[in-house]
Amino acid sequence: MIERSASDLLASLSKGDISAEALTGQFLQAIKQREPDVRAFLHINEAGALQQARAVDAKRKRGEPIGLLAGLPVAIKDVLCIKGQPTTCGSKMLQNYRPPYDAHVIERLRGADAVLIGKTNMDEFAMGSSTENSAFQVTANPWELTRIPGGSSGGSAAAVAACEAPLSLGSDTGGSIRQPAALCGVVGLKPSYGRVSRYGLIAYASSLDQIGPFAHTVADAALLLEAIAGHDRRDSTSVDKSTPPYSKNVEEPVKPLVIGVAREYFLEGLDAEVEKAVRAALKVYEGLGAKVQEISLPHTPYAVATYYLVATAEASSNLARYDGVHYGHRTPSQPSPAAGGGQGGGRLIDMVKRSRGEGFGAEVKRRIMLGTYALSSGYKDALYVRALKVRRLIREDFDKAFGGCDVVMGPTTPTAAFKAGEKANDPLAMYLSDVYTISGNLAGIPGVSVPCGFTASGLPIGLQIQAAPFEEEKLLRVARMYERATDWHMRRPKLA
Repeated sequence: MIERSASDLLASLSKGDISAEALTGQFLQAIKQREPDVRAFLHINEAGALQQARAVDAKRKRGEPIGLLAGLPVAIKDVLCIKGQPTTCGSKMLQNYRPPYDAHVIERLRGADAVLIGKTNMDEFAMGSSTENSAFQVTANPWELTRIPGGSSGGSAAAVAACEAPLSLGSDTGGSIRQPAALCGVVGLKPSYGRVSRYGLIAYASSLDQIGPFAHTVADAALLLEAIAGHDRRDSTSVDKSTPPYSKNVEEPVKPLVIGVAREYFLEGLDAEVEKAVRAALKVYEGLGAKVQEISLPHTPYAVATYYLVATAEASSNLARYDGVHYGHRTPSQPSPAAGGGQGGGRLIDMVKRSRGEGFGAEVKRRIMLGTYALSSGYKDALYVRALKVRRLIREDFDKAFGGCDVVMGPTTPTAAFKAGEKANDPLAMYLSDVYTISGNLAGIPGVSVPCGFTASGLPIGLQIQAAPFEEEKLLRVARMYERATDWHMRRPKLA
C-alpha cells in the first residue's frame, strides 16, 4: 500500500477500500521501521495525524463534501509554519520555536483534507545541497544509505522516496526541490515565483524562495500543486492568477511539442552516465513526435556567481532578525556590571554576538558574511547591483528561448548522489551541485525534475524540464508524456 502513488491511494480511499485512519497508520508504521536508517523526519505528528484522518473518514461517512487530498498523508519541510508544532528550520536558532499561525500552504492543505504527518529534515535555513547542514541529523538517501539525499529539502525528498509519505512539500531557492528529487528518484516541482504564497515560509532569499511538491508521479505532483497554488493577499509577491485544474489536464499530451536543449548544460563537469540517461530521455520524446533542437542560454556560466551574491545578500538581511532579543536562541544571561560584566550597551552587543554565534551553523554564518560583504559600502555596486543586472540577462535568455520552443530540457544535476561527507569541506564543489537549477530561480520560471534512469551502481538520475513563467500546466503535461512512456518512476528502493 505505501509504495503506491497518491492518485492510486486517493482512488482506494474514495472507493472505501481503505480508511484514511488505516492508511495513515500504515505510513506511521513505515516511518517507525525506516527512520532509524533514513532519518527524514525531525518531528512526527502521530496523534494529530490520526485525529485528522479520523475526521476525514467521518466526513466521508456522513456524505459531506471532501477536499482534493482527502485522507492523503503529506510531509512538510520544517521551514513551513504549522501552528503549535515545532518549526526549527533545521537550526538551533529556532530549536524551541512553535509558530502561533499556519503558513498559507498549510491552510490550503487543511482545506483539502490532507493529513499532516510530520516535519522533515533540511539544511539549516535552507542553505545547502546535501541536508548535511542540519543542526540535528544527517538524512540518508534511501537508495544508498551512505549517500546524501540532496538539499536543502532532502528530508522531504527522502520521505517520499522511502515511502514514508506519498506526498511532501519542500522549498526551492536555488534547486532545493529539483536537486534532491533527482538524487532520490522522485518527482519535484518548483512553481513560478508568485504562483504559491510564501506566507508562513521562513525566509532565506525572498526574491528566490518558492514552495513546491514532491511525489512519486507527475500526476501526484499536479494534484498537490493544485491544492496549494493560488493568490494570497498576505504575500505581496503572490500573483493574482486563477489556478488551472492541473490534475485534470495533466494526461493531455502537448502536440506539437518543441524541446530546447541548452548546449551550456552539456559542458565540462557533467557525469557521463547522467548525460547518457538525459540523451536517452530526449530520444523518448522524439519517439513521441517532439522536435528536439539545440538552443543557447549564454549567461548560464554566470548563474552560480550571480546566485551567491543575490541570495546571500537577501539572507544577510532576512537573518538579521535573529538577534537573541525578538525571538530565537538567546545565550544565557551575562554577569551584571557589578560582577565585572561591563556596561549595559557592551553586554547587549556581546549577548547578540554570542546568541548568533551559538544559534547559527557554519554554512549559515558563511552566507551571512558573504551577503553582508556584498552589500557593504564600496562593494554594493560592484557586486550586488551588478549581480542583479546579470540576473536580468539570465531571465532574458529564457524569454528568448521560449520564443522558439515550448520547454527547455537538460540534466537536473551534474552527478548522481555523492557520499555523505565527500564535499563537506569544499563549499564551492557543493555549490556546483545546483549549477543547472539555479538559473530557474533567478529567472522565476517553473521547473520539474522527473526520474529518467539509474547509474550502473543503482543511483537515480533526474531530467529537468523548464517552462515559461506560469506555464506549469504545460510543464506538467510535457513531463507526464515521458512518464507514461517509461517506468523509472515506478521503482522503489529496497528498505526494511
